[in-house]
Amino acid sequence: MTDSVESAVAAASGLQNWAMMQENQNLLLRKVLDGQSNTILSLVNSVPTAPQLASSGAVGTLLHTTA
Repeated sequence: MTDSVESAVAAASGLQNWAMMQENQNLLLRKVLDGQSNTILSLVNSVPTAPQLASSGAVGTLLHTTA
């Protein structure tokens, strides 16, 4: 009977260690994904806005096209 108790305790201990390692891996993954999202957000925010169309002058106002 002591063998079954010892094996049950060993299995429970092993599962606790596995769960702790999984939690650590999930925490690391969350940190990496947060860092990537911050990098992407800063890149998106650094893109200038779309240029405005010319409304006066000789460049971009003299060509008339129709589709």
